[in-house]
Amino acid sequence: MLNEKLLEVISHEGVVAIVSCSNNEAHVVNTWNSSVNTTEDGRLLIPAGGMRKTQKNVELNNKVKVTIGSNEVMGYKFMGTGFLIEGTAKFIESGSEFDMMKQKFPFISRVLEITVTSAKQTL
Repeated sequence: MLNEKLLEVISHEGVVAIVSCSNNEAHVVNTWNSSVNTTEDGRLLIPAGGMRKTQKNVELNNKVKVTIGSNEVMGYKFMGTGFLIEGTAKFIESGSEFDMMKQKFPFISRVLEITVTSAKQTL
């Protein structure tokens, strides 16, 4: 699910937008590409220090959309590309993946875990 081009985008800096929704109201939170960690089985692990509204939404509706991009990666025709990722989310507060993320990002209280169901290149 996480192809080479998407992994290349993640390895360059850029802004990530995470969209959650509950009660017919979308909520957007941002982070940086450098904060996104990938797992061998294609999940995204994102440090969460805040993201309280996102967590409340995910508890009611675990479907999320994520956009990620970089102007340093070749797109279809020009420099710059991005992806629309869809998946299911949950917050984790313990375990080996939480511990690994806590070492990298000491400020976190949780980790947003996204199981990717779709990743489409948009540029």
